[in-house]
Amino acid sequence: MTPKEQSFAGIDIGSTKVNIVVGVIEYPNTPSIVGVGTYPTSGIRKGVVIDVEETVSSISSALELAERSAGVPITQASINIDGSHVASLNSRGVIAVGRADSEITFEDTVRAEEAAQAISLPSNKEIIHVIPREYSVDSQTGIKDPIGMSGVRLEVEAHIITGSQPAIRNLLKCINQAGISAENQIVTPLAAAKAMLSKRQKELGSVLVDIGGGTTGIAIFEEGNILYSAILPIGSGHITNDIAIGLRTSVDIAEKVKLKYGYASPQEIPEKEKIDLSEFGGEGMTFRRQVAKIVEARLKEILDLVRDELRRINKDGMLPGGVVITGGGANMPGLAILAKHMLKLPCEIGEPKGIHGLIDKVSGPEHATALGLMLYSMDKQQTYGANDKLAKAFDGIKKLVKIFLP
Repeated sequence: MTPKEQSFAGIDIGSTKVNIVVGVIEYPNTPSIVGVGTYPTSGIRKGVVIDVEETVSSISSALELAERSAGVPITQASINIDGSHVASLNSRGVIAVGRADSEITFEDTVRAEEAAQAISLPSNKEIIHVIPREYSVDSQTGIKDPIGMSGVRLEVEAHIITGSQPAIRNLLKCINQAGISAENQIVTPLAAAKAMLSKRQKELGSVLVDIGGGTTGIAIFEEGNILYSAILPIGSGHITNDIAIGLRTSVDIAEKVKLKYGYASPQEIPEKEKIDLSEFGGEGMTFRRQVAKIVEARLKEILDLVRDELRRINKDGMLPGGVVITGGGANMPGLAILAKHMLKLPCEIGEPKGIHGLIDKVSGPEHATALGLMLYSMDKQQTYGANDKLAKAFDGIKKLVKIFLP
């Protein structure tokens, strides 16, 4: 990249690795990847920091690789918030329109969103996102953007995502100690959805399932808007642990076995096919079908939990846009077929859309979150970059308003 080009970064701090994607905006407004850095994580468990020093070291190592790859220093980035402490709800806020001529302004939408935040939260929880789903002006409902319309009463239905204040502060401490300013904090499944769901999928109604190492994120969209989100405390790392127990071997060997021989459909594996564990530094032999049974059992548990979340909001089998699976766990062969069978919906493994540059380095579903985070940084710059005062106000109220609209 040239020195004059502004770069944007997304940092996905996962339970098993830190993944950083760096990009620039090419003419005409096309994201282009210029660098990638990935490094194993220490100090994170189920999406939450458990060791600050080790987490900082992992982030710093990934940063060094990303900077070397992109050829530019990275000083600010969008980061992800992960962990089962993340929760969501839908809330309504109502205000009287401020202007004498009854024309609705941007400030009115902000006040309505602030009114929607009048919810009871435990002292250790904080609001991460307030995402407008739709507005009502007087008796007219289903409005996506009320600015410029006339009315005396403005109501917003907003999707509110909350998280643990200590968990978020610890993560920000690690990011800051690694020399990075966190310009956006986005929950993991929303970041992945940004990169992997098309506008049409969001309009039809779809669910993104991000299977990470220690967590599984869910983001459900309908009519172009976020409807529900959650993060479950289970991920592909649990499959590794199950294999280690089942084969009576180390976690390191189990991970290698999973990556090379794992399969989500045991019935498709020849009954007598064997795996020589000495290939990975272990001892003895095992049947590949047995490994596949272990993989299938844990994936079924994860998909059962996803189905429970769909049932919670009466959307089980009711999303025509189907299921898009991302995260490192999405690389498991046979997963899409298993998910289609269990969730009774069309299913695909996520692929980035509309990205140029080093696309071969980020084409896998494991890069979804980092890609989405990078795209949020780009969107924020394009929306607010020309107005510093507005950008500061945007940061101050800690909301993503236009960025989250489809």
